[in-house]
Amino acid sequence: MVVTGAGGGIGAALARRFAAEGARVVVNDLDAGRARAVAEEIGGIALPGDASAIVAEACDALGGTIDVYCANAGLGSGGGEDAGEEVWARAWDVNVMAHVRAARALLPQWLERGRGRFVSTVSAAGLLTMIGAAPYSVTKHGAYAFAEWLSLTYRHRGIKVHAICPQGVRTDMLAATGSAGDLVLQPTAIDPEDVADALFKGMAEDRFLILPHPEVADYYQARAGDPDRWLTAMNHLQQKWEATR
Repeated sequence: MVVTGAGGGIGAALARRFAAEGARVVVNDLDAGRARAVAEEIGGIALPGDASAIVAEACDALGGTIDVYCANAGLGSGGGEDAGEEVWARAWDVNVMAHVRAARALLPQWLERGRGRFVSTVSAAGLLTMIGAAPYSVTKHGAYAFAEWLSLTYRHRGIKVHAICPQGVRTDMLAATGSAGDLVLQPTAIDPEDVADALFKGMAEDRFLILPHPEVADYYQARAGDPDRWLTAMNHLQQKWEATR
């Protein structure tokens, strides 16, 4: 199996957990040193570099098949509509198109075999939206939509898809969110290992949507049930954040 963005944080926790369960794990990260360190720790295979370009090499390294692919690499881009074109393009490339490219490479073999499992590390921001982070929120909505599309299109052909949507997780990405993260995410932040636990529970139950923070389900229902009330509440949070800047 393959975990992208596995040099630290959620990805490293997933790699460790899969290895502990007996899986042979390909550890991918842009940082070659971090990828190798995690791979050495768990007895896995380090394949550093662009996550979009490693599927064929990972398949060869695993003896010809990839049973589980965790599209975990992500980019936490902040800013609003005024963020530069390159910021938006990079967020779209990493948070959405890397998933599309992986699925494009994996699906022919999976459909021929009649089985395969695609895990998409999305974010609660893909369901709810994050203040102060338009590129991140928009592209995480895209990642969630793509995972949903994969599931509804291929589940009758043996393809299992899981979208895992945590809120704050104690990683370098959370530390980089600054005052917005301090306000919204830090109070209920969990450890990467908690995300791995939630994923394994969700996989055992064959659930598509996996929420390491159970309260996200309530927020999601509130958003769908009364969008204007939800947006008003989020705008109040936006104003509170602006007052701290």
